[in-house]
Order: sequence, then C-alpha cells, then structure tokens
Amino acid sequence: MQKKDRYNVAVLGATGAVGRAMLETLERRSFPVGELRLLASPRSAGQTLTFRGEAYSVQAAEEAAFEGMDIALFSAGAAASQTFAPLAVRRGAVVIDNSSAFRMHEDVPLVVPEVNPHAAALHRGIIANPNCSTIQLVVALAPLVEFGLEHVTVSTYQAVSGMGQKAIDALMLETENRDPQHTTLFPVASQAEHHRMAFNVLPQCDVFLDNDYTKEEMKLVNESRKILELPDLRVSPTAVRVPVVYGHSEAVRVRFSRPVRAEEVRERLQGAPGVVVVDDPASARYPHPLMAAGTGETYVGRIRQDLGDDHAVLMFVVADNLLKGAAWNAVQIAELLIQG
Repeated sequence: MQKKDRYNVAVLGATGAVGRAMLETLERRSFPVGELRLLASPRSAGQTLTFRGEAYSVQAAEEAAFEGMDIALFSAGAAASQTFAPLAVRRGAVVIDNSSAFRMHEDVPLVVPEVNPHAAALHRGIIANPNCSTIQLVVALAPLVEFGLEHVTVSTYQAVSGMGQKAIDALMLETENRDPQHTTLFPVASQAEHHRMAFNVLPQCDVFLDNDYTKEEMKLVNESRKILELPDLRVSPTAVRVPVVYGHSEAVRVRFSRPVRAEEVRERLQGAPGVVVVDDPASARYPHPLMAAGTGETYVGRIRQDLGDDHAVLMFVVADNLLKGAAWNAVQIAELLIQG
C-alpha cells in the first residue's frame, strides 16, 4: 500500500456491535484516518455515529461507496462480504473481512498480527480476520511452537456477545426472569427457539455438522492449522456458550513432542506479543472475562503440568471477543498494511 499521511477507511456493518468496536479501536489506536465512510444495510442507513467527536451519517452499502477508499473493514456477515468484498477490491480498497466468507480460501491470508504478520503481505485484495475463539488460542500457542506442538485440546466458555446484540438482549431478559422454567426465544444460528441461557451452560456454539462437531469447533481446528502453518496439528475442540456478556475463556491442554515443564511455558509466554500472563493462584490472580473486557490483550494463567503426562501443560486463556477477537485484530491488520 502506498505510504501516505492518512488513509481513507470504510467500515461495512458500522452500526453493529463489532462495527462500533472497530470505530472505537481506530480512535483508541490513533489510526491515521483521512476520509471515513460508514456503511450498512439500507434499513440502518441514516443513523448517526460519532468518531473523534464528529458525527457521521451511515450510508447504504453499494459499490460506489468504496471509491477512493484505501482500507475497508467488514463486519456485516458472510453474505454481505461475498457480495461487497469483490466490489470494494475492484474500486481499489483492501478488504479486512471479519466474517467466515474467505477464511479458508487458499489465496486469502488469515492473519493474527502477533502470530503471522508476514501473511498480510500476500493478500490479493482481501485479508480474513479469524474467528474470535481462534485468535486468542493461537496468540497463546504461537510462542510455544518451538517446543513442538503435537496436540491441542480446548474447551471454550464463550460469551453471548459472540452471537450479536439480540443474544445479549435475550440474556438480559432471561436474567430478569429468574424462573428456571421460563424460556425466551434465544437466537442460536438458524434455530428460532433454544434452551435457556441465563444460569445455564450450553455445549453448542453455532450449528452442528455431520461429524457431530459444531461449525465453531471446526473453525478452531482448521483456522489454527492455517494461521500457525501446522497443517497436521491435532486439535480436539469443545465449544460451550456461557451466560457472560463479553469475553471468551478457554481451558487449553497442549501436548508437545518432548517433555516440557510448566515453568518453561510460563517463561516463554512472559513478554510474548499480545500476551499478559496472570498466574498467581495463591493470590487468586488468574484470567477471567471481566479482566479482559475492554482490552486488546490475551490473558493466560493457571499454567500447570498435566498430572499424568510430562509432555503436556494446561492453561486458561481469556480475551475480549469483540476487541481482540474481532475489531482490535482487524485494526492491527490495517496497521500492518500501512507499515509496508
């Protein structure tokens, strides 16, 4: 991308939770924005959002809206990305897409800046932002690759905000009604009616596939392999939804090709890009969602030896799913582009 003082930026899906977080992140990270263009569906057009103290009117997305844009941040779902990403590229923008539309395309880089920044330079107009649960996992795993990653077992504890504002609203409604038999219409993938979420834990994130794993679980498998450039890495996932608003947590067991001590893992993670080690159980200091909320870091703690395997270490990994898991990572990718 040609070096300049400021870059024109479009945000597609600007009125959504991640779109708004993208605007906040551009501001927080002092991204050199020139012209800003906020785009959404026709039903959201006309809304007003504020950026750096200035009010911006949201426009309906169309090809002409990407004219003159250097970077287009997308968070409007896979269908919108498939429609508008090629159009934005044709108008000269580089698209950083937060949906699943292009993640596993061979010619589309899947980028986490702390892990594989070199991949961003290989783009042909589109760069994919990984799934939220994948991002924090690979940030914690990447520093450990040198120990010989062999098998990763991960159980997630995923916040309802990963399903959008309707899910947050449904959780709030359920929480207000404490009758355990009361059920609201909780939006899960294509299912209109679902189990109660408040005061409950559900082992389903997204829809089930023919292999009895969910789409979310298979994203953890396939995206981790692509980002870490370890196509044969064994990943055993279980994705669980919990009644938390913001912040995904993951219980991770990592098996290595040689004996590895927990202290080695702790030392390697200390100071690793994007990682904050919080690991003092005696003082009740360990990662949890409220600690990560509003931040762009990945928190790692509860680092301990597997009691039955000296090749394996367990840890707990937490990050804000709307920030590091989406908007923050996307803006970091944009920063890679302008760094050249």
